[in-house]
Parts: sequence; C-alpha cells; structure tokens
Amino acid sequence: MSKVARAILSVSDKTGLSDFARALGRAGVELLASGGTAKALAAAGVSVREVSDFTGAPEILDGRVKTLHPRIHGGLLGRPTEKHRAEMQRAGLSAIDLAVVNLYPFRETVARGAAFEEIIENIDIGGPAMIRSAAKNHERVAVVVDPADYGRVAAEIAANGEVSPQLRFELACKAFAHTAAYDGAIASYLSRLPSPEATPIAFPRSQHWSATLARTLRYGENPQQRAAFYASDGGATGLSLASAEVIQGKELSYNNILDLDAAMRLGAEFAMPAVAIIKHTNPCGCAVSDTGVLAAYRLARETDPVSAFGGIVAVNRRVDAELGREMSETFLECVIAPDYAPEALAVLGAKKNLRLLAYDFVAAAARERAGAPVAELRSVSGGFLVQTRDMETSAATDAKVVSKRAPSVAELADLDFAWRVAKHVKSNAIVFCGGGRTLGVGAGQMSRVDSVRIAVQKARASLAGSVLASDAFFPFRDGVDEAAKAGAVAIVQPGGSLRDEEVIAAADEHGIAMILTGERHFKH
Repeated sequence: MSKVARAILSVSDKTGLSDFARALGRAGVELLASGGTAKALAAAGVSVREVSDFTGAPEILDGRVKTLHPRIHGGLLGRPTEKHRAEMQRAGLSAIDLAVVNLYPFRETVARGAAFEEIIENIDIGGPAMIRSAAKNHERVAVVVDPADYGRVAAEIAANGEVSPQLRFELACKAFAHTAAYDGAIASYLSRLPSPEATPIAFPRSQHWSATLARTLRYGENPQQRAAFYASDGGATGLSLASAEVIQGKELSYNNILDLDAAMRLGAEFAMPAVAIIKHTNPCGCAVSDTGVLAAYRLARETDPVSAFGGIVAVNRRVDAELGREMSETFLECVIAPDYAPEALAVLGAKKNLRLLAYDFVAAAARERAGAPVAELRSVSGGFLVQTRDMETSAATDAKVVSKRAPSVAELADLDFAWRVAKHVKSNAIVFCGGGRTLGVGAGQMSRVDSVRIAVQKARASLAGSVLASDAFFPFRDGVDEAAKAGAVAIVQPGGSLRDEEVIAAADEHGIAMILTGERHFKH
C-alpha cells in the first residue's frame, strides 16, 4: 500500500490548484508548499505548511534555492523497503507521497521577447529535480505535472487513500516527458545564441523537438505501413490540426490528416468566403464568392467533379444548412470548417463514415502570420530538413507589369486568386482561373509545359479569357504559347529565368498581360 499522507506542491501554473489542494486536505493529506504556491493556497484559505518550515532551511539566493534539500529529496526518493525506512528514520526524514509540480514559464518568457537575464531566471532548477525524484520513485510516489490530472488523482485518493500503481506509472512517464521537453526548449533557445548579447540565429546549433501522441492511426500511406499522429508540445498558437475537434465519422487516416492540412492552409488564404477541395494534397477545386460558401462550393466542385469524389473539403466560414445538404450529395472523406449549423450537422450526420472536424483555421492562420516564423520539419534518410513555413503570398496586385498590355482590374483580381492557389499545388504547378474559381490545375510534373497541357486537358469549362499562375518561372516560351492557345489572357509568375525576355516577348505576341512577383512558391 502507498497511502498518501504528505504532499508537496510547487507550481507556476496555478490552474485548479486551490480545489485540488482542498480535496487533498479533506482526505487528510498534509500539504507542503514553497514560495508563491504557499502564498496562493493560504490566500485561498487552504491550510498549508511552508517548505522552509519543513526543511528548517529558509529560501536563499533570491529564491533560487528552496526545495533542493535532503528532507525534500530524501522524502521523495526513499523506497518502501526496510533498509530505506530505517535509514530515513535515522536521518530524521519524513516520506513525501505526492509531488505536484509544474515549471517556470520558460517557453512563454522567450515567446514574449523578454530580456536574456529574465529568460535565464525562468530556467527552473528545483522543480525538475523534484519531478525527477518523484517520477523515479513512482513505486511509492505519485507525481503530477499537468492540472488536467488533478481530478483523477483526487478521485483515487478520496476513494482509496492512495494512487494506484498503474496511475503512478502513467504519471511518471508523463513527468519525464515534461522535463525532457522543458530541457529541450532551453537547449534549443540557448543554441540559437552565439553569445548572451547576440541576436539569435535562425537555426540553433542543437535542436530538440518534443511531441505527444495524439492518436494511433489505422495505417500509414498504405496498409503495410504503421503510423501515428503526434501533436507538437509547447502550446501551438498557429495552425494545428491537433486543436481540431473531431465531431463525427470514421477514424482519421494518415492520408486524411495530410489532406486536411493542405485543405485548411489553402482555405485560410482568402478573406472572402472560400472553399477548397483537396485530393492527394493537391487542390482539385477552389473558389471564392461574395455571395457565400454555397456558391463557392459549387464553383470549386465544378472545376473537377470526378476528382472531388472522395475529396477533402475546407470551408472558411460556418457550414450552413444549404451547404450541408449540397455536400451530402457527394461522397466526401472529410470536411473541416470553423463551425456547423445544427441543420448541417443533422444532414451530414447521416453520412456515418464522413469525418467532420470543427476548427477555426482562419483565425489560427492569422495568429501564425502575426507571430514568429513557424518551422516545418521533414524527415530524410539519416536526418531532418527544417525550413520556415511559406506564409507569404505577395499580392499579384503589387507585382511588376512586364508586358506591353497591363492586366485589367478584373484580371488582377483573378491573378491574385490564382497566385494564392498555385502556392498550394505541387510543383511544377500551373493553375488556370477565372471569376474567382479554379478552371484547370496541372500539378507535380517534371516539365512546366506538361503541367500547362494537363491543366488545359483537365479543364471542363472554356479557358477563353482565363488567367494563369505558375509557381516558378517559365524556362522556355512554350508554356506561354500553350496557355495562349488555350485562351489565357493574363499570366502571373515569379520571373527570374535566363529566357525572361523571350517569355515576355511571347506574351506580347499573344496579347497576354504578364506580371512578375519576384517570389516563387515551390511545393515538393
């Protein structure tokens, strides 16, 4: 038996602390607390004993040393053996059965741009030491680092006077993950500094990522592959599928998650009501409409209704009843939107296998753009590639006109739309658009002119009067010639080819307006 008679509490995040402490008190647990935790509990009317009174040693060095004492760590590390009990008795040590500890807000202090000195003072020393001592001795001691676990622990103590061995083990595993992530954040931050006074470098000399298992998946890209989804630790403020609420449907697959990520990123590009339909991470249809998402969905689906079958749909507004009914008429794998009207949920809910996710990805993308650059991580043989996420989409309205004919206002609007979509199409990417909708998409080809031809072939509507976006420059004029043959009247591309003059001359021959952004959007 591991009855909980004494607990030590030392927390930075005081969420739920008072209620948890009261529950422990009702169970007859003696409460020890350090510094600010003791003050917070006393102010809440909770009976608590100061750690300094328990150890007989006052806090020193501006609070840097509070819990680093044999009476604390001996009380946590003593095993329930006759030898340890006898040794503890000779040394005058009292057992501590529960450690409730979370750490100084190091990540948060860094994130708000605090001075180096303040950041260093937010490196917790005593907290990780107590967590590790308690977790190592989970044979007897329970350790709680997450306020979300207070309820389970309090319930077991109230019912049995102890924390079960299984829960102690689970909490210990979580505790070691907590301190590993914390130390990793410190190491990554310090590795970005050539010296304390220096401006942080973009990529640290040593990088430490941490993540928590969000769900085990049925399989990977193919049934013979095993897979899981891990959520990044550290409180993501930008886009994060781990924050999405799964409302209904079959279990999400590996490919579902990849496609949902692609869909919401494209949907978040637009201020107007927008719908993006994704198949195998490429847009097979996208549209905006000032009359609402129903019109946008219809226009997006019309781009390629065959590919839309079994597609992933992102809607950047609430799904209303009409849109819900319309989407229910086509087999879809997943839908992600900020919200759903009850009537939409009712009709879509009849599709039991359809995965519905609620997530305000538009607001999350806005926070991401306003914050520090977000790193993307990809594995390769023997290591990782890291880059900052491509959050920029230089407005086509700010691009340089290089052709004899300038685009009209309506053409500029479509060029801007096409350029935003092309950013989310696998290279080599070609997108024909018109009227705020995609008309033909050519993706992932080894030559750019082949992408143009495929986009033309895929188009169901006439491309006469359409605009074209190319994610990177045209290496030869053949792509422009093919676009003109299809009926394109304006092109947006980054420029930068050795044959730019030849390409621009081709545009002029065909009366095509051409603008250069100076910014490419490769997506491999």
